[in-house]
Amino acid sequence: MKDKNIKSNAVLYSKGGNDECMTLDYGVKPIIKYVPKDAVVWCPFDKWYSQFVKQITDNGNKVIFTHIDSGNDFYLFEPDEHWDCIVSNPPFTNKRKIFERALSFDKPFAILMSNTWLNDAAPKQLFKDKDLQLLMFDKRMKFFNNGVINNKITFSSSYYCYNFLPKQIIMETLEC
Repeated sequence: MKDKNIKSNAVLYSKGGNDECMTLDYGVKPIIKYVPKDAVVWCPFDKWYSQFVKQITDNGNKVIFTHIDSGNDFYLFEPDEHWDCIVSNPPFTNKRKIFERALSFDKPFAILMSNTWLNDAAPKQLFKDKDLQLLMFDKRMKFFNNGVINNKITFSSSYYCYNFLPKQIIMETLEC
């Protein structure tokens, strides 16, 4: 029996309570070699101390970093200055909405996301006519949250990419 009180948008776009999980340095390193040398990279879920901002800058790229805490809502904001691609770790809730927005720019991106999302219908619908690329890993990635490294990750993660990688699936070793 279908519950008439549940709205699909409320489920698809629900707010999570544990979304500020930061990627550790070893989780960023594998994507760096695929960032074009001359690209201006937008990190829309990052602050100045993010490993994405640090490592992409160290790679020689210009980085534009924005974050909801500074009033830059990814769903409503786009930098005024030119940017070429997105690389970041967004909140793991609102997955569909995040990818809808990223695809709407029609620019390359590499977005870190849980692999459990592959069980959902959303990636199949969103990437039906676009090539989904995956940078996958040999082990689970840990995240930094509330001043602590979470050692009990129950899911694996990959970079879900669009027009970013040289082929659709690449396997990498995480050097923890």
